[in-house]
Amino acid sequence: MQRDKIKPILFSIIKHSSASELKRQIPKDIVAGIVVAVVALSLSIALGIASGVSPEQGLFTAIIAGFLISFLGGSRVQISGPTAAFATIVAGIVATDGMEGLVAATIIAGFLLIVMGFSKMGAVIRFVPFTITTGFTAGIAVTLVIGQLKDFLGLTYPDGTVTIETTEKVRALVDNIATVNVEACTVGVICLVVLFLWPRVTEHVPSSLVALLVGMALVGGLGLDVATIGDLYVIDSALPTFHMPQLDMTLFRDQLANGVTIAILAAIESLLSCVVADSMISAHHRANTELVAQGIGNIASVLFGGIPATGAIARTAANVKAGGRTPIAGMVHALVLVAVLAFLMPYAALIPMPTIAAILFYVACNMSGWRNFVHLCQTASRSAVGVLVLTFVLTIVFDLVAAIGAGMLITVVLFMKNVSEETEVKGWRYYCDENSEVTHLRELPKSVRVYEINGPMFFGMTERIADISVKTFTRYLIIRMRGVPSLDATGMNALENLHRYCDAHGVSLIFSHVNEQPMKVMRRAGFVEEIGEEHFRTCIDDAISHARSLIEEEGSVQEVSPSR
Repeated sequence: MQRDKIKPILFSIIKHSSASELKRQIPKDIVAGIVVAVVALSLSIALGIASGVSPEQGLFTAIIAGFLISFLGGSRVQISGPTAAFATIVAGIVATDGMEGLVAATIIAGFLLIVMGFSKMGAVIRFVPFTITTGFTAGIAVTLVIGQLKDFLGLTYPDGTVTIETTEKVRALVDNIATVNVEACTVGVICLVVLFLWPRVTEHVPSSLVALLVGMALVGGLGLDVATIGDLYVIDSALPTFHMPQLDMTLFRDQLANGVTIAILAAIESLLSCVVADSMISAHHRANTELVAQGIGNIASVLFGGIPATGAIARTAANVKAGGRTPIAGMVHALVLVAVLAFLMPYAALIPMPTIAAILFYVACNMSGWRNFVHLCQTASRSAVGVLVLTFVLTIVFDLVAAIGAGMLITVVLFMKNVSEETEVKGWRYYCDENSEVTHLRELPKSVRVYEINGPMFFGMTERIADISVKTFTRYLIIRMRGVPSLDATGMNALENLHRYCDAHGVSLIFSHVNEQPMKVMRRAGFVEEIGEEHFRTCIDDAISHARSLIEEEGSVQEVSPSR
């Protein structure tokens, strides 16, 4: 299919659009790109700080990754850049292993994403349960809020205070709550109110930009004792330049787990954003192309001083609402940010830290999916709620890898349990009374026994095959498999054991209505040849007729019993 090709969707749009169509759409994309750049400006600065790097590195990410992923990606309207989902992960890597560790981890993630794309793994997103994505997304939002409480409240920590893990951040908050700065807290609360209320006034001007201006006006105009970005960071308006840090195999080996985490999260977040974007414009993205572009964009981002990037749902939605319909909008957004970085970046030093924290609170609230979380808790099964809560808690207390790993493991086990409960092996009941009121009976020779298997035959239910038994007078055992859609190696082994059991008791096996996939497994295992092709019949009546003819050939006419 076209959407499975590894080909940037921009190239297809240019190839298949007329000159008049492009002439009408490109101006709209340019306007949308400018609008998205305004939205991305404050978010990129805030997310850079939340990630433990400098403000301009957040912009580097939006510029480099944003441009390349739009240019090479598989979505018409996806906007990529730094996201809240990565903030806590990146901050942890930077705090423990520095920028070199982050570069190594992101390069690993980039190559993994490229491999995933060329391996056509774009559809893997469908196999991540909604409970898990909802749980870890809500958990990331909570960790983001916890990480920003210090700046929002204006707290002061003693030198040497370690705040890498979430539990360490909570402990530091509790220990130093007495140092709260009322002026900083006031600025943060006012900015938070602006963020939530401004969209009711107008959606044409981003609320995050208004909050920045309000925060700067409050601190600068009233002379409040509130820390600003300039107090904590040296602002640099230089454009991103290529830099290859000193990397070695030991560092790559140490960062493998972090690289896998970044790759998994980038894949999930970007493809989820693509799905949301598709629903907004009634289009289809190329998932594998998007993964390759995400890989290239992430590698380039860190080599030019940025941090990991992925699809950003909020910026993508802003692009769609502004009229963007081609990747040109995402490319323009990156170019506008270049101009902002070159000419306006020094003014970022005036932004109060509580304002940055308020913006990130707002982002966390929007990304948390708390409505979905509450809805699942009210309507889902207890096992699903258990997976949801476990993923949520593990994301906060430990990390994303532990959360997704444990959630997927438990989900798979529960799925196998549920499927195995749906699979049944039952024998036909026999009625010897000719006056029986049961209708629609088939007549069977007494020496023939029939068992039906319904449901997939996999390692979770094969012990039920062992429940099949034969009588001393049984000569032929018919296994009716019309309700078996799939058969795995363990199920095949169970059938081979059944065959040996029947051989030991002088019973021949006959199979009725074996579906395509189980039949392929049986042929590959040599089971069909061992049983005999003639013993595989198309339907139950054919199987019974075949058994009767074999009995007649043996010259021993058996007593018949009606059977259901």
